Formats: sequence, C-alpha cells, structure tokens
Amino acid sequence: MIIKNVDLETICGITSKLPENTLPEIAFAGKSNVGKSSLINTLMNRKSYARISATPGKTQTINFYNINQELYLVDLPGYGYAKVSEQEKQKWGRMVERYLHGSKQLRAVFLLIDIRHDPSANDKMMYDWIRAQGYAPIIIATKLDKIKRSQKEKQVRAVRQGLGLPPETKVIPFSSVTKQGRDEIWELAEKEYLI
Repeated sequence: MIIKNVDLETICGITSKLPENTLPEIAFAGKSNVGKSSLINTLMNRKSYARISATPGKTQTINFYNINQELYLVDLPGYGYAKVSEQEKQKWGRMVERYLHGSKQLRAVFLLIDIRHDPSANDKMMYDWIRAQGYAPIIIATKLDKIKRSQKEKQVRAVRQGLGLPPETKVIPFSSVTKQGRDEIWELAEKEYLI
C-alpha cells in the first residue's frame, strides 16, 4: 500500500454517533501500552499522526483515519489500564461494543499483544470477546525489536498458547522501530479484506 493521503476524519467519543462510512474499515485493539499508536503511524508512514503518549490509556475515543480515500484504519481505545475508573472502563467497553456491532464496513479486527510477555487476563478476555462479536482477530505481536531474534519463535508460541489460538490464526511479529511486519499487515489487509 502506497500511502498518498492520510486524514483523521472522525473522532467518536462515548456519546458520539458512529459515522456511516462507505469505505472498508480495519480496526486495531490492544492494551493501553502495547504500541497501538506507533503501529498505526508505521502503517500510515507518518511519524506522529496518531498521538503517542507517555501516559498509557490516552486514546479514549474511536479514531477513524481515512487512507487514500480507500479505507479506514480505526484506532479503538486501549483497555486494561489501571488508572482509569471502573465506570470509565465500562463506558469504553460499551463504546467499542457499539462499534463492533454497529459498523457496516468493518472487515477485520487486529489485536495487538506485547511479544515480550505472556498474554494477560485482559488480553485473553479481549480476544474471546472479539470472537464472541463474530470476528476472528488477527494477532500482531508488537515490540519485536525489544527481544533477541532467537526468542521470537518461543514468544510467538507463548502468545498462541496464552490466547488459546486456533492453528489457522495469523500471528504477525511487528516492530515500529525496524518496520518488520508492516508489509505483511498491509498485504493481508489488501488481499483478504479490501477486495
């Protein structure tokens, strides 16, 4: 995918009406500090279009990035961040649920997991929940540059086991530093979901 044009077109808060987009949407979910903004910036070939924050849990809205007037990358609020009240978490949960149920254009959901650690209870819950909404999430194992190359296979296995993935589920190791995994994500998105 050659990125010619990027536009943060819609920002949906808790009470906002979801946009009625006509282009395909690809959504990204993940824990608050898993590197979602870095991934989205890497996919868009932009340095800091999606805001990266030192404070996890900053994305509290659903952000729709229009790419080349061809598709939307949809940044979902991060989950599992301790400093947010239970009430806030529930509101975010309802907002994401409304999106997953309500979007007519959603083609795929990518779930980001930090490759350095076994998936947390929150990760497992999110994975099961996305499946319960009728989607088979593709897993992106982020922060690949933070582990030794020799650990990669072992960590990918740990992610598979921790989430209880079926054998056919794709796990894409990714690094926003080296850009490894970027082309694979775009290829998969274009081939599987945008035709």
